[in-house]
Amino acid sequence: MRLLTWIFVCCLLAACQSDGAGRTDPSGSVAPVPPVMRNIVFFGNSLTAGYGLPPQQSFPALIQQKIDSLGLAWQCINAGVSGETTAGGLQRLPTVLGKRRPDVFVLELGANDGLRGIPVRETTQNLQRIIDGVRHQYPEAEIVLVGLEFPFDLSAFGGHRYARYAEEFQAQFRPLAEKNHLAFVPFLLQGVLGRRELNLPDGAHPNAAGYRIVAENVWQVLEPVLRRD
Repeated sequence: MRLLTWIFVCCLLAACQSDGAGRTDPSGSVAPVPPVMRNIVFFGNSLTAGYGLPPQQSFPALIQQKIDSLGLAWQCINAGVSGETTAGGLQRLPTVLGKRRPDVFVLELGANDGLRGIPVRETTQNLQRIIDGVRHQYPEAEIVLVGLEFPFDLSAFGGHRYARYAEEFQAQFRPLAEKNHLAFVPFLLQGVLGRRELNLPDGAHPNAAGYRIVAENVWQVLEPVLRRD
């Protein structure tokens, strides 16, 4: 009787072990453990949200397609809100960070500050506070900063004063990236700005063809970040 009991216990333990992390298939080989999915949070305005287009045509969605085609274990989260300023993004940041842990955080904000004439110093301070907020809550997260320029020539609206503002606006992003040791996309709309065939009728937002170029602009900087993580 004791021998039968001992045999039963051994069989039960063996069954439990084969049903755990080392699960086997009918051939007897151990099934691979699926990779842990990590998050890329794209935090921006209408340019990130994909204004005027279906969600699958936004540049974060197109980057997800690139990632999937390469078999990488990354999930793109589009946290873009049309019309958002850097001040609005700073207020929204805790909610976004509370929903999903960003392993990579792509920061694309500032264009609406420029269109409203908000002082460049204020925009820079808000971007720095967003960077600080991400690093305080998630010190291991990689941050990618996206550079922006005005979608049109401001000199026509008031001569040198507006032209100088546009120059100061454009010039704020690279020093901010260097100061914080961030990966940097020099200009989100490179190759798209000013080309009617690549933009919606408003001339400020890319169309589907334009976003394919935008996605490539970001991907050139983002891919090395994903590969080293």
